[in-house]
Amino acid sequence: MKKERPDLAQQKEELIKQSNEFKIKLKELEDNLLFRLANAEGDILENIELIENLEYSKKISTEIKEKVEIAKVTEVMINEASEAYRPAASRGALVFFMMIELYKVHSFYKFSLDSFVIVVIRAIAIVAERMNPKKAVREPGEDGEMPPEEEENKEEEAMTPRTLNKRVEALIESITFEGYNYTRRGLLERHKLLVATMLCFRILIRKKKVDELEVMSLIKKEIAIEVPNQSESLKFLPETIWPAVKGLESIKTFATLIASMESEALQWRKWYAEEKAEIAELPR
Repeated sequence: MKKERPDLAQQKEELIKQSNEFKIKLKELEDNLLFRLANAEGDILENIELIENLEYSKKISTEIKEKVEIAKVTEVMINEASEAYRPAASRGALVFFMMIELYKVHSFYKFSLDSFVIVVIRAIAIVAERMNPKKAVREPGEDGEMPPEEEENKEEEAMTPRTLNKRVEALIESITFEGYNYTRRGLLERHKLLVATMLCFRILIRKKKVDELEVMSLIKKEIAIEVPNQSESLKFLPETIWPAVKGLESIKTFATLIASMESEALQWRKWYAEEKAEIAELPR
């Protein structure tokens, strides 16, 4: 929010500061009033100073309550505007938590939050430059004088929901690419495809396009206890992998995996035999 909507971020900070100041002021008024009541002598109804202080405290308290109510409405508006950027923040968190778990792949892979924040800021700047290109550089006229500057203090028009959605989607894409690209540069060659696969799976799980249980079944490599012999059409699979392939059949999505593999293997052999026969018939 500090990069995309600095006005809202600053307003949020001011509201928090103002809220704390209100609480401190109310506490001071309360303590002062209690002290005066505890040390009042005689009839308190005849103590003009105490009554005036009580009226002043009541007035200030009422004003503060009114300002607090206004601040609450403003805070709700700021939170609603901030909520639109949550998908981009969620994607950034997804990429970062994947990065810090890469030490399980190799002890070399260590990443810090500070470095990732720089990557995110770069990703945001790329989107801002693409969607809001900088104005052309002003050049002096024929008389050698610079043309008058346009008014830049005007507040930017609020983005429409459609424009905001496009910007958030662009932020998500940029954060994902820049995050992976930053991570990729520090990976061993044999781990690049692995990390790309991890990232894709996590994104698909977050979007609920794939079931997490199915993904975990692929990762954990569940081994079947009773393993039948491989058919001739599936002899291309190593014997060490065959129990894991059979174990996948316990998952509903992969229930027909072996049957599909056998069918495709037979079709491929048939196609290969036909192609070989056609080549043999060609004139030498």
